[in-house]
Amino acid sequence: MRLEKTVAIAGLGAIGLEVARALDKGVDGLRLVAVSARDQAKAGANLAGFSGRPRLLPLEALADEAEIVVECAPAAVFAQVAGAAIARGRIFVPASVGALLPRMHLVEEARRSGARIVVPTGALLGLDAVRAAAEGSVESVTIETRKPPRGLEGAPYLAEMGLDMGAVTEPMLVFKGNALEAARGFPANVNVAAALALAGIGPERTMVEIWAIPGLARNTHTIRVEAAAARFTMSIEGVPSETNPRTGKLTPLSILACLRGLVSTLKVGS
Repeated sequence: MRLEKTVAIAGLGAIGLEVARALDKGVDGLRLVAVSARDQAKAGANLAGFSGRPRLLPLEALADEAEIVVECAPAAVFAQVAGAAIARGRIFVPASVGALLPRMHLVEEARRSGARIVVPTGALLGLDAVRAAAEGSVESVTIETRKPPRGLEGAPYLAEMGLDMGAVTEPMLVFKGNALEAARGFPANVNVAAALALAGIGPERTMVEIWAIPGLARNTHTIRVEAAAARFTMSIEGVPSETNPRTGKLTPLSILACLRGLVSTLKVGS
């Protein structure tokens, strides 16, 4: 009989709670054993109905309990979660991929400890095609992200530039630069761009545009790739989460699919 891999989740917000619920319902080969949350009382209430209630632990203790550590926490604690998981040689699955770009030294630390960093697709389609194209010559990769102004609120870049999203009444280009710059300025909004950069030609060559569009119902990402092997354009319209408009409903499903891929006998996609 195949042994189950144990899973711990850092953060029980819009993403982490959905992943936790799915694991509790049952995913072959996986068992949720621990979670961490900033609001302990709220987390306890959310876990009350679980059939196999996981332990509620501090962030730094998750890596002691599980083989797979899933990060679904605020970007401010990313380094704490990632550092502990990598030091213990765990499989680290980050939802906050944008927080990984300024910390690429973690890849070398994972190489030394035997850990793995497995980035889920998130709301990015065509990741296999981007990764395949990057095996050859790639001229350019660009991503244009369009979100309702409310979904961009709180970004450090907006505060630095004095941009008030509540005052936006017509489509506005709020940022243009590379993926590394976007990750620093919009840590909660550019996980798709970060995953694209890691799959393709890197964060400094991957170009990003971020638009605030009043009245927009869905977070929209359009990706354009010019490569020796192919030229392609991809667009996806994601439904924002009701509890956190900065992320989409597809994100927790993507993490769940990623976790299944870690234990599946048949895995589709490179």
